[in-house]
Amino acid sequence: GQDRLQKVPITNIRNFCIIAHIDHGKSTLADKLLEMTGTVQKRDMKQQFLDNMDLERERGITIKLQAARMRYIMNNEPYCLNLIDTPGHVDFSYEVSRSLAACEGALLVVDASQGVEAQTLANVYLALESNLEIIPVLNKIDLPGAEPDRIAQEIEEIIGLDCSNAIRCSAKEGIGIIEILDAIVTKVPPPKDTLKNPLRALIFDSYYDAYRGVIVYFRVIDGSIRKGDKICFMANKKEYVADEIGVLSPNQMEADELHAGEVGYLSASIRSVADARVGDTITHFAKRAESALPGYSEATPMVFCGLFPLEADQYCTFSLK
Repeated sequence: GQDRLQKVPITNIRNFCIIAHIDHGKSTLADKLLEMTGTVQKRDMKQQFLDNMDLERERGITIKLQAARMRYIMNNEPYCLNLIDTPGHVDFSYEVSRSLAACEGALLVVDASQGVEAQTLANVYLALESNLEIIPVLNKIDLPGAEPDRIAQEIEEIIGLDCSNAIRCSAKEGIGIIEILDAIVTKVPPPKDTLKNPLRALIFDSYYDAYRGVIVYFRVIDGSIRKGDKICFMANKKEYVADEIGVLSPNQMEADELHAGEVGYLSASIRSVADARVGDTITHFAKRAESALPGYSEATPMVFCGLFPLEADQYCTFSLK
């Protein structure tokens, strides 16, 4: 896997995500992309490879977003493809919006038998607001009830996307996967070359590790970051030293430096996840950026609760305040 650590010109980097309604085949497509690019060997492959939580596997849904760096050769030219796998549920709309801000393109995956559904619309509008290049993909064309022509027309009418060249695929059967990879390379624009600017990196996820503290997932927007750099989080003004940085491929692989356009992780002995909020901007302590990246807001925790009486005759109308 060391070939995935090799640097490519910024013009050969593609950052993209997959947006879809629940159960339209997003995780299956991500699995197939990892397999076809050789990122994960076939013997190590398992369903929902990027979904690490037991609940995700049990329910067949994506709750925690993941990222994976792939190396793809097209016309004898190596490309670095960074996939950011986002949760599909509408409750995670802020997290999804920050993931989209870390990308230049998106695969819009629609089930060829079920068509456009609620979360398809919610997430595609977020992608359009972020000015992403959207590639429509009609999945599950191998099913007997698939109607790709009707669904393509439905996407055009409801969303307004041109689906004349929509890719028809079956992630489960491996149909159309090469066409998707080629479309990512040819249609998704490369990141802007801002290597000479002061460091600005967007945090799009974090999790707590009992041994290393908080691990931060980020996309370098401007400048570069090296192992050992003293960094500052612009929203909470806290300072750290980047003890370890690297890429996600999809397992963590250490690297010495990450440049503008690249996606990776860092460990800096951060004690609380609350100190590494999604949407915050990382910059250098000594050479700070003039302004943080736009779009940051405090995430609002939400808990949904259903209350029922033990006896049916005790049921009455009530409200929670």
